[in-house]
Amino acid sequence: MIDNVSTETTAVPGSALLSEARARRVEELIAAMTTEEKLAQLYGLWAGASADGAEVAPHQHDMDAPPALAELLPYGLGQLTRPFGTVPVDPALGALSLMRTQERVVAASRFGVPAMAHDECLAGFAAWGATTYPVPLSWGASFDPELVTEMAGAIGRDMRSVGLHQGLAPVLDVVRDARWGRVEETIGEDPYLVGTVATAYVRGLESAGIVATLKHFAGYAASRGGRNLAPVGIGPRELADVVLPPFEMAVREGGVRSVMSAYNDLDGVPCAADERLLTGLLRDVWGFGGTVVADYFGIAFLATLHGVAGDRAEAATAALTAGVDVELPTVNTFGRPLRDAVAGGRLPGEVVDRAVRRVLTQKAGLGLLDPGWSARPAALAGLELDGIGPDGTERLRGTVTLDSPAHRDISRRLAERSVILLRNDGTLPLAGPTEAGSMGVGRPVAGAAGPARIALIGPQAETRTAVLGCYSFPVHVGSRHPDTPVGIELPTLYEALAAEFPRSEIVTVAATGIDDPVVPGADLPDGFAEAVRAVRAADVAVLALGDRAGLFGRGTSGEGCDAETLDLPGAQGLLLDTVLDAARAAGTRVVVTLLAGRPYVLGRAVTEAGAIVQAFFPGQEGTPAVAGVLSGRINPSGRLPVSVPRLAGAQPSTYLAAPLARASDVSSIDPTPAFGFGHGLTYTSFTWSELEVTTEGATLPTDGAAELAFTVTNTGGRAGVEVVQLYLHDPVASVVQPAQRLIGYVRLPLAAGERAGVGVTVPADLASFTGRDGRRIVEPGALELRLAASSTDVRLTAALTLTGPVRYVDHTRALHATFTVGT
Repeated sequence: MIDNVSTETTAVPGSALLSEARARRVEELIAAMTTEEKLAQLYGLWAGASADGAEVAPHQHDMDAPPALAELLPYGLGQLTRPFGTVPVDPALGALSLMRTQERVVAASRFGVPAMAHDECLAGFAAWGATTYPVPLSWGASFDPELVTEMAGAIGRDMRSVGLHQGLAPVLDVVRDARWGRVEETIGEDPYLVGTVATAYVRGLESAGIVATLKHFAGYAASRGGRNLAPVGIGPRELADVVLPPFEMAVREGGVRSVMSAYNDLDGVPCAADERLLTGLLRDVWGFGGTVVADYFGIAFLATLHGVAGDRAEAATAALTAGVDVELPTVNTFGRPLRDAVAGGRLPGEVVDRAVRRVLTQKAGLGLLDPGWSARPAALAGLELDGIGPDGTERLRGTVTLDSPAHRDISRRLAERSVILLRNDGTLPLAGPTEAGSMGVGRPVAGAAGPARIALIGPQAETRTAVLGCYSFPVHVGSRHPDTPVGIELPTLYEALAAEFPRSEIVTVAATGIDDPVVPGADLPDGFAEAVRAVRAADVAVLALGDRAGLFGRGTSGEGCDAETLDLPGAQGLLLDTVLDAARAAGTRVVVTLLAGRPYVLGRAVTEAGAIVQAFFPGQEGTPAVAGVLSGRINPSGRLPVSVPRLAGAQPSTYLAAPLARASDVSSIDPTPAFGFGHGLTYTSFTWSELEVTTEGATLPTDGAAELAFTVTNTGGRAGVEVVQLYLHDPVASVVQPAQRLIGYVRLPLAAGERAGVGVTVPADLASFTGRDGRRIVEPGALELRLAASSTDVRLTAALTLTGPVRYVDHTRALHATFTVGT
């Protein structure tokens, strides 16, 4: 029996004060450590990585071959990189292996300081057999921070149970150009939505004792041309008002304990060497008290890609001086190059001590420096050793479950709340009327049948991984180990539809692959003719289109999978037109479904398809969620976190556009989206009425708050969810402003016929922006508060006037409107 199982002390925020005993232990260690022992706390070791791994990640081959663990252990070790997310490993054996490694780390060094162990957790814990959740773009589509907190807590508890300490999530990049490959990893194109949902994720992960990591700080998604790891040329106002607010909110309100520096430069200064960003703003202004970790290989990039350092020693010195505390993923520039820089007097010892103090303080907060700390994680309680296997590794009797029914239920609920109904001419729901249910979920009325014949057409029809993003384990790691079972159930869209419509005959035709090319002048691919025959014989044609997640060009969505245009990948646009033509001739209804990582131009479908259903990589419960929307079992409540473009080349086309960025008579390009930010339909209807502006005279001082009240009524025949969105329009300002921007939202579940009174308090601080002198101000003048179902569907407008002097505000300003809901 594995005995003496203990759990580590619950984590505290990085800015929280340590107990006197823990703080004293940190200072004693710093005073006693040699330079080599201090530097060892500032780098990680990626034991499973290889320097010849260029097929996994470009530039991975640039690193030195990882040293043997035994070479490093006498000095200690700061981090262990991805013990579960490098190769498929049974979770119990992974926990046992991590425990043994930690025991070696503690035993081999003078001070017995354990390593921090981190892993990826962007769409669930990136481990074999762990629940996969919807990607962050779906979190944004749910407009449901509370559910995101619940999901993150579940992820964090699993990670903590097997011995991990840090998770590399969430991503707070704001989408500026949807051609960027990592759009699926973002929460959306609006900074307020990104900030609130990301902060909710941070709270959940931190509540489980896992250090959350904000990334990528800052501006990574604002690259020119939507290209990965490309220059960022935005101005200081866009940086301050669009890029930085989500990070500021997460630092102020989330209790986050780590931040990851971004790969990009900002106007010529790489973020990993930007002292103004990593120290001046993050720490001195916002008061962040945790650790800054480098994005993988990012410090070496200062020399090899950015050209602001002559060698790795200069790169290490620049990064550490700027405020990067930990080099990830493995020892490189913070090893011998940094040691040589310290020995040569090029780097003051105080700078090293500063980073070491932050790292050890974080470890102390996790309980890693406490007397009697044990490396044995809670997941191994009750599991027995079962000898040594043929490969010389220990075996366990029993297992660790990372895909529990409770976790699958969270994944299901989030998937269901993130599916977006973009268009519906009455084609949906396919199963006819439904009985009213709670939260918009009902059951088809007894006896209501689905279509007799369904033609399921497209490359996503029978692809199990069609619901997964590039940082899910089966895609990120499992794709390189095709002989290893996936480890979780991934029903295909065909299987989900067959379960949803058991009396329907369903015929599937892939017709084309995700990115099979269109050959100019060639005949249609062979599969198209088969698809046309299936459409003509069907009552309903369901098109299954979308993306293949991957890395560095191995997918159509994901890190390094940037798009030249926002046309559907490969021949899918041609397939869409072919099906629409065949369906019109045969009188067949068409439903377009998308399992994708970014929005795409949908061409004729915007006006000719009976319905369009969008799901952004909705996780392992995603296909049943889509099928439930098609049948009517689920009343859709997702809303677009990014605009769906009308033209493939009209980028960037974020809804946060100034007047000159919109359609005009002086340009032949109309960037108006096909479906705007916040859009989403339901199977019921809502009316908004009785707006009252209770602020006296509709005027308020620049340090005041507006009070609004209105009523929302479900006027349809079934329960549903309205997502109330609050936008601010500033018609005249001293600097150009977006035509409108989101400043608040609330999900409002209502039964059929139910009405709710909604009150909103809106602090004048929410009207602030960066003025001409670079300081944030609230200006007097006219404002509009728009209560809307989307950025393109304003229901009620309150005209207000701010009075008094210009007021300067800072990072202590109010960040939220307050909603109250009553009957």
